[in-house]
Amino acid sequence: MVGLASRADHFPSQLSGGEQQRVAIARAIAKRPDVLLCDEPTGALDYATGKVVLEVIASVNRELGTTAVVITHNAPIAGMADRVLHLADGRIARVDINAHRLLASELSW
Repeated sequence: MVGLASRADHFPSQLSGGEQQRVAIARAIAKRPDVLLCDEPTGALDYATGKVVLEVIASVNRELGTTAVVITHNAPIAGMADRVLHLADGRIARVDINAHRLLASELSW
């Protein structure tokens, strides 16, 4: 599901940052959770790799029906969401509903 079948025999130190992120997603969905919490999934990744990781998260959502909560400071990523919660002082300050959701491939930052 995360596109790493060809890397199954590699050690973690032999994987790129994006591959390691996708392994983390695979481990998180192994028990088929209702909610997948992703804390800054693209934080330490370059632009292209970040988009791959976001595509994997979106694919997992579609295939498993999982709800993904993506925590990010990267505002353009919010374009993929159904709902965007803005936090201030530990509280929900605003909720935005996206009328048109973007695909990961349509994002730019």
